Amino acid sequence: MPENTPKTKDDLFTFLDGLGIAHKTVDHPPVFTVAESVALREEIPGGHTKNLFIKDKKDRYFLLTVEENAEVDLKQVHTIIGGSGRVSFGRAERLMEYLGVIPGAVTAFGAINDTAGNVTFVLDADLMAEETVNCHPLANDATTSIASGDLVRFMEATGHKPLVLKLTS
Repeated sequence: MPENTPKTKDDLFTFLDGLGIAHKTVDHPPVFTVAESVALREEIPGGHTKNLFIKDKKDRYFLLTVEENAEVDLKQVHTIIGGSGRVSFGRAERLMEYLGVIPGAVTAFGAINDTAGNVTFVLDADLMAEETVNCHPLANDATTSIASGDLVRFMEATGHKPLVLKLTS
């Protein structure tokens, strides 16, 4: 597989299996927003995520993963994550280039595609207090459940040291 070809769900599952990380995936119709995914809550317990792909004034990219109903103050979050000046949303082209996903399918599992270390991953401390965290497995037609500690272990295995910070008020 060429280095720039994004990994698939199956690649992700093989990687998780290789790490001995338990995971469960539920297939569902594609969802593009948190509002569209609310109907899945009874079927999929645990903390559900919202992901913000942002960049700072020096073009450093961050993926903020927070609980789906959390509010992040984009005018102030740079002071928490160590960004240079206020942040703005990253472009879809960079999202695909760095994380291998399209808007609506943004996920912490995108770390598997960031082989060059272009993105700093930031996990909200409140979300990480959940026993189980639910993320899209590189596509928005499924949700994968994983233990919160295993999400950190997964990221470290991809060469990333995620920051676990209190991002929400």
